[in-house]
Amino acid sequence: MTDTLVLLLTLFGTFFVIGAFTIGGGYAMLSLIQSEVVVHHAWISESTFTDIVAISQMTPGPVGINTATYVGYDVLSAATGSHLMGILGSLTATLALVIPSLVIMLLIVRFYVKFRNSRLFAGTMSFLRPCVAGLIGAAAAILVVRFVWASGLSVSLVRENFPSWKSWCMLAAAFVASYWGKVNPILVIVASALIGLIIF
Repeated sequence: MTDTLVLLLTLFGTFFVIGAFTIGGGYAMLSLIQSEVVVHHAWISESTFTDIVAISQMTPGPVGINTATYVGYDVLSAATGSHLMGILGSLTATLALVIPSLVIMLLIVRFYVKFRNSRLFAGTMSFLRPCVAGLIGAAAAILVVRFVWASGLSVSLVRENFPSWKSWCMLAAAFVASYWGKVNPILVIVASALIGLIIF
């Protein structure tokens, strides 16, 4: 019971920090979530995290919150073997991620009207925009490939998330269908799921 409580507190603290220091929404959160739950705490594997993100994108709601919900469930259910503890893990991670954003937004709304024409405010926003783009780009890179840094400057590339050429073909086909073909994203998701079941 003590180990479970410690795990819950660690889970809460981890997602609270992510929620407090992430700027740019759910996609910007993904690189921080991956760094904490896969690299730092090693709660889940890289491939499991990629699956969780894929499911989070297909289900209703913000991708960052959905990812926190799935990660919380996976971590607690795997540690305890209990479905109910998995649900508690989901609630813990989700609330921890949402609370900082809620408090910060309430404060921002209170002072936004007063400071929106300030040069300091405009300068801060100009600084944050490229940072957000970088975080989203990092999340995209993490989901496609994984780099493992060795000693010094040497680095090895691990293609765990896209293990075969079939995955790359499906990615290209989905991109072409949605970007140039203007196919409904729901149809792309359903078709990808069916093709994945058949191929893999």
